[in-house]
Amino acid sequence: MADDIDLAALCRGDKAAWDLFVRRYAGLILSAVRGPARPGTELEDMVQEVFTRLCRNDYRLLKSYDATRAGLSTWLTIVARSTARDMQRRRTPPVTPIDSVPEIAFAVTDEPVEKLRLPDELLSPRQKLIVALIYERDMDVAEIAKSLAIDPQTVRSTHHKAMLKLREHFAALEKREKG
Repeated sequence: MADDIDLAALCRGDKAAWDLFVRRYAGLILSAVRGPARPGTELEDMVQEVFTRLCRNDYRLLKSYDATRAGLSTWLTIVARSTARDMQRRRTPPVTPIDSVPEIAFAVTDEPVEKLRLPDELLSPRQKLIVALIYERDMDVAEIAKSLAIDPQTVRSTHHKAMLKLREHFAALEKREKG
């Protein structure tokens, strides 16, 4: 059992167990596949592919889940992102010869956006995930809590602690630069 989900029942194909599993984790899987998805990609197809992959070959992938190595939410996020990346690789558009592309297509109109680089040890994995879901995926606390199967107060608390660490980090960085 993981998070009151009966994995043995899932591997037997129990419909009630699958319905509960899908309701509980579809939001998390949707959030996970958004990252690697290219514009115009059907996210629902990617989510469906994740669930299909979990069932394929007599539930081989689902049976490989090891609760001692990761929580079910973390494991499903990894499976979902991997599935999305695989789907994107398979759907790469045909290559257009550079000579047939108009020169205006290469014009730079906006300055590139620089992504912040934080020390790896600054935030815990859960803090990184929650910050990413809030600011990159634009999810609210209730959505995050539901997709991660945690209490909304845990989401708020984790976010608050992450913000305190980030403020402290950038204050120290600014102080070093000034002084």
